[in-house]
Amino acid sequence: MTSPDYLSQGIDLSGIEVIENDLLFIARARLEVENQAKRLLEQGIETQNPTQVGTALQVFYNLGTLKVTITCVVDGYCTSLEENINNALDIKVLTQPSQTVVRGGPGRAAMPTPGNTAAFRAALWTNMEKLMDQICSACVQVQHLQKVLSKKRDPVTHVCFIDELAKDGQSDILSTFWTAVTQTLASRFQTATDSSMFLKQAFEGEYPKLLRLYNDLWKRIQQYSENIQRNFNTNGSTEHFAELQQIDDTQDIFMQKKQDSDPEIALKDSLQPYEAAYLSKSLSRLFDPINLVFPPGGRNPPSADELDGIIKTIASELNVAAVDANLSLAVSKNVAKTIQLYGVKAEQLLSTQGDASQVIGPLTEGQRRNVTVVNSLYRLHQSILKVVSNQSAFPEASEQTISTALKTIHDLMGNAVQPLLNSVGDSIEAIIITMHQEDFSGSLPSSGKPDVPCSLYMKELQGFIARVMNDYFRHFECYDFVYESTEAIAQRAIELFIRNASLLRPLGEGGKMRLAADFAQMELAVAPLCRRVSDLGKSYRLLRSFRPMLFQTSEHIANSPAVGDIIPFSTVIQFLFTRAPPELKSPFQRAEWTIARYSRWLDDHPSEKDRLVLIRSAVEAYVQVVRSREGKEFAPVYPIMVQLLQKAMSTIQ
Repeated sequence: MTSPDYLSQGIDLSGIEVIENDLLFIARARLEVENQAKRLLEQGIETQNPTQVGTALQVFYNLGTLKVTITCVVDGYCTSLEENINNALDIKVLTQPSQTVVRGGPGRAAMPTPGNTAAFRAALWTNMEKLMDQICSACVQVQHLQKVLSKKRDPVTHVCFIDELAKDGQSDILSTFWTAVTQTLASRFQTATDSSMFLKQAFEGEYPKLLRLYNDLWKRIQQYSENIQRNFNTNGSTEHFAELQQIDDTQDIFMQKKQDSDPEIALKDSLQPYEAAYLSKSLSRLFDPINLVFPPGGRNPPSADELDGIIKTIASELNVAAVDANLSLAVSKNVAKTIQLYGVKAEQLLSTQGDASQVIGPLTEGQRRNVTVVNSLYRLHQSILKVVSNQSAFPEASEQTISTALKTIHDLMGNAVQPLLNSVGDSIEAIIITMHQEDFSGSLPSSGKPDVPCSLYMKELQGFIARVMNDYFRHFECYDFVYESTEAIAQRAIELFIRNASLLRPLGEGGKMRLAADFAQMELAVAPLCRRVSDLGKSYRLLRSFRPMLFQTSEHIANSPAVGDIIPFSTVIQFLFTRAPPELKSPFQRAEWTIARYSRWLDDHPSEKDRLVLIRSAVEAYVQVVRSREGKEFAPVYPIMVQLLQKAMSTIQ
């Protein structure tokens, strides 16, 4: 039918009756064929029938109007959707069913009356759901058209129809259509919300609902993309349409994202203004209850009911944001800021005066307030952990964001109790070091048992620890947290006890018996500081392993498997000084230090190598003393100490 047009170009055939009648017949026939092809194309696209679509496209290809027809079809979808978007957002249409339209002056905007806002919003969301259906339907139909174009070939020339369109740069009609739709969405939404405060408030206030509609639309489109290949060849008669080959998804923008464009992001770009406004209001909703319960000049943390209100707000914000992983992450960042704000407000309530760390008298007002602040932080910490655990399919990034913020709360709790812990630790050390004021040089009584079950310093230590746990730490609700802190004190107490016990000189047989009793009582002394003494790990094994050495020979001690493993070499060699004559001075005696100063030096030098070097210098000084007085032999314990020193130094090289 294109031949007569080609033959008559540039030739005036008017007036020739036979030819005019033929041309008129041909024109009418062509019009009839075009109309039938258009109906077939519309029907094929609507029913997703590739055979019908392919047949219609073949007709338009033969007529030489393929490009024009495809452009008209795609433009028609774009125009129709633009009209659908305008109708969905038409404030007059939205407000009309729920109220009588009041005629006002020129330019007066239609808006819902206060009592009909709910009806207005219900109508809006019904329209939005309908709009998403319309967009999905149009997109699916254009997608189907693109698939047929990409595979249909002319049976004579074998030209692929999509290649024919590519000559004019129209090969990716789906991408062109999607760009037009997303740009129209963005511009029409912007225009509509700029001119209607009610639309703006609805989209900003109920943004998660709008986002969910968009996500559902995207999922439906993707689902179609996944199904189309499976269903494509089952629709229509492939028997009569063999030139329509098996399709692939290389040209499907919903399956293969391009580097320079993401169709999902393009779709959601129209939502950015509403997301930003929603997140801003979300942060305000989270901050408001905290600012309310921490008034300027206030001295007390929130009550249990006030804290519950804060937690409910946090849970509500996270639950509403659960419709989308990215929104969930954004709201989780707001929750993290909320947790940090709570921490800052609570920290301002903490007492940092001297009375906050005293351990002499009863609980002071400052200490009582610090306890309530720590308990409040603990309840916040635990409640938010519970909220997070109750979230279904909570994104890992969101959980990590909140966990990081909760760590600051845990750290703040630690900082709040640290001054008190330091005071308790200092007092324990001061009590333990008084063992050197007692006499351990005595011989064994005739009864074979020590006169008292334990030493005076041990009684004082037991009483002090029991008192501080009862007076100060029992008020904390966070038992696990308290034990984490006090167990460290217990471990330190055992370390100091072993250190000072190893420095006792002289140590008689009666002193050994009393010191052995002190070892047993030490377990009872630190028991209140932990759930079980055995939980203290290495410190507990150190205490248990050292006690038998009080009564073992030096040779036996040197060969003990515990030495160097459980008990450091430096501690064992330090203990052997007690069995040496006075001229073999302990390291602190040779340096003319007090025991307290020597203990501080050991704290400052935790390296076993540093400690062994100091001990070796004391042993070498003894050698010089013996040689200077021309002594013939060394003390029996000396070679054992040298042997242990050599063994120790060889293990740390």
